[in-house]
Amino acid sequence: MDSGSGQAAERTRTGGDVPPVPRTGRAELRADCAACFGLCCVALAFTRSADFAADKPAGTPCGHLGAGHRCGIHGGLRASGYRGCTVYDCFGAGQKLSRTTFGGQDWRTAPDGGAAMFAALPLMRQLHELLAFLTEVLERPAAAPVHAEAAAELDRIDELTRRDPAGLAAVDPAAERAAVNPLLLRASALVRAQVPGRLARRRGADLAGARLRRARLRGADLRGAWLMGADLREADLRLADLIGADLREADLRGADLTGALFLAQAQLNAALGDAATRLPHTVLRPDHWTAEPTA
Repeated sequence: MDSGSGQAAERTRTGGDVPPVPRTGRAELRADCAACFGLCCVALAFTRSADFAADKPAGTPCGHLGAGHRCGIHGGLRASGYRGCTVYDCFGAGQKLSRTTFGGQDWRTAPDGGAAMFAALPLMRQLHELLAFLTEVLERPAAAPVHAEAAAELDRIDELTRRDPAGLAAVDPAAERAAVNPLLLRASALVRAQVPGRLARRRGADLAGARLRRARLRGADLRGAWLMGADLREADLRLADLIGADLREADLRGADLTGALFLAQAQLNAALGDAATRLPHTVLRPDHWTAEPTA
């Protein structure tokens, strides 16, 4: 059912006009910790490692989470041994659950101790990630042939994110990803077709630690590629499809990712870069990257 027919049905059911629910915009797909009840700091588990300075089971508040749901070491997470926190991105799922799904109900005062909220966070995050990808498709002029389908899918997924807790719990995120993925693939092909010549196809390739400095990867298919620790300094990654690529500790100093497709903030936060790294408008330059170009 499209949004117009859905609104018509709602008018019939209520006997009056119902204002349309505004579609989730890009700004709402960025994490806003001030509007969240610190859900990721409670719901998620982590193990003492190079990424976390201590163990924490799922459903237990992190010891650094304050009474106001704010992280007490947010400005120094990496220095304090919590690098893993800096590479997590909820795509705005935390504030959606806190303010919309559970109507401002603080998990500390919830009858179930927040169990329903914590269980919903990974699910909502996946749906918000799909919203971010579909929004990007609509922002790409080259993907115009699939814009109508993308808009319909965006509205459908957006409706799922606005369900009550019981309705949300019934959603199968894996099935939704499977339904949207063919559209994302078609959009990717349309956008990358702008690049002349033969394009590199390294989907799912094991490129961990690979020496790819100044590599010509413009328009490449790097979906799901393992690029951990790869040397991508000054590489040409313009219009490359990076959905699901593992960029942990990948060296992107001086690389050009202008127009890169489906690049998530968490991927960049896990990588290395500098002031010379060129980024698409959909992401922010990580705070821990060097402030000056590196020779």
